[in-house]
Amino acid sequence: MRLEVRELDVAYGRTQVVFGVSLEVPEGSLTCLMGRNGVGKSTLLNTIMGLLPARSGAVLVDGEDITKAPPYRRARMGIGYVPQGHQVFPGLTVRENLHVVHERTRGADPEAINEAVDLFPALAMMMGRPAGLLSGGQAQQLAIARALVTRPRLLVLDEPTEGIQPSIIMQIEDAIAQLHAAGEMTILLVEQYVEFALRLAERYAVMDGGRIEQRGEVAAVDPAMFASLVAI
Repeated sequence: MRLEVRELDVAYGRTQVVFGVSLEVPEGSLTCLMGRNGVGKSTLLNTIMGLLPARSGAVLVDGEDITKAPPYRRARMGIGYVPQGHQVFPGLTVRENLHVVHERTRGADPEAINEAVDLFPALAMMMGRPAGLLSGGQAQQLAIARALVTRPRLLVLDEPTEGIQPSIIMQIEDAIAQLHAAGEMTILLVEQYVEFALRLAERYAVMDGGRIEQRGEVAAVDPAMFASLVAI
C-alpha cells in the first residue's frame, strides 16, 4: 500500500499547525518521520487517519483520495494505527484486547492473533492479565499487536519507544524489523529516538514548525545531522 500526502494544511480552529506538508511513503517501505516535540508530527498522523480534518491538501492511498473518508473506512482499507501513549483497554485482559479488535475486523484471519502474539512472546504469558496492570512497555507491545490482528497493509506508529524501558525497545525494534523484512507491509514510523529510527528506516523526513524541512534516503546522510535536527 502506497501513502501520499499532498500539500496538507491542518489547523485547530484558527491556529494552523501543519503547513503544506507533502510526504510519500512508497509501497513496502519503512519511512521514519522525525522531529522535536510540538512540530506537528502527531497532528499529521491524526489527519492521515481521519481523526482530524484537513484544511486543504490531500491524503491518497494507492492513488485514491481518502482526504474526506471517515476513520473506519481507512481502517477497512487496511490502515492500522498505533497512537502515542500505549493506548489499550485497561479493564479488559490482554486476550480480550486482541479479540475485541479481531472480531470487528472484516474477513478476520483466525491466525492473526497468534501471529501478532508470536512477535511479542511475553504477551503469550499474560493473556489473562488485565491490560491495566501491564507495564508501559508491555502495554505498548499489546497496542502494536492489537493493530496487527487487523492484518494492515499500512502500519502507522506514533512514537512506539516513548517512555519504554531499553529491553522492550529492543523487542519492539526486532518486531518492526521482522514485519518490514516480510515485505508485505508499508510502515510509517514517527520517532524521536534517532538511533532506533535509523537502524530500521530506509527513508526519512524531518518536520520542524509544521513543515517538512529535510527528506531523503537514510543511507545517504550523516547521522549527526539528525541529532541536531531532532534534539529536544
